[in-house]
Amino acid sequence: METKIAEIAPGIYRLSTHVPQIAPPAGFTFCQFLVAGEEPLLFHCGARAMFPLVSAAVARIMPVDRLRWISFGHVESDESGAMNSWLANAPHAQVAHSMTGCMVSLNDLADRAPRALADGEVLDLGGKRMRWIDTPHVPHGWEAGVMFEETTGTLLCGDLFTQTGDSPALVASGDLVGPAGAAEDMFRATSLGPATAPTIRKLAALAPRKLALMHGPSYEGDAAAALTALAAGYDRRVRAAMG
Repeated sequence: METKIAEIAPGIYRLSTHVPQIAPPAGFTFCQFLVAGEEPLLFHCGARAMFPLVSAAVARIMPVDRLRWISFGHVESDESGAMNSWLANAPHAQVAHSMTGCMVSLNDLADRAPRALADGEVLDLGGKRMRWIDTPHVPHGWEAGVMFEETTGTLLCGDLFTQTGDSPALVASGDLVGPAGAAEDMFRATSLGPATAPTIRKLAALAPRKLALMHGPSYEGDAAAALTALAAGYDRRVRAAMG
């Protein structure tokens, strides 16, 4: 395996590792996003076993010990598994997450006390502005959230739009919702409920210019339309589940 680097927006780097053994034959891609600034932020830690690969990729961009912030969508091994490895190698770094995530998990799991972020709170990285947005149970986990980088209009959307396979770093056209629906049929990963679609529509209202997917290509184009279509798909699934 190798971790590839691509700059998907000015100062935002996609670090992607394709694992053929997961969801064969297409395999599965895991992405982290490094947001440069005076106080750099890493969104998604990766699994513990991936730390050597991902940290080596970060080191090709900047010294790992310059990291100031570490965040992720929710507490899960592929998003937070290597959290303490990053903390050990970046002595000034601090985990930043939702107030719920810190209360129920990270105050205990993180080797250094995390920074709890209120819904809508902004971390000013110096050159980049990261707004935390609570998305409880979307797509899963009551502590879930996303980050919106305001200067580039990039939504770091975690597990939303998850798809299988390898993919280009950045696409400007094509269907995100169809592959995401196929992955949902395969994994059943989303917590379906009456708040699922409305929560996604709130993200569409941000009018992001780019979507940074954890499992799939980053996307530039009509991101709001893609989010609205994703929400509509979940509305249909909720109705079907209710009979």
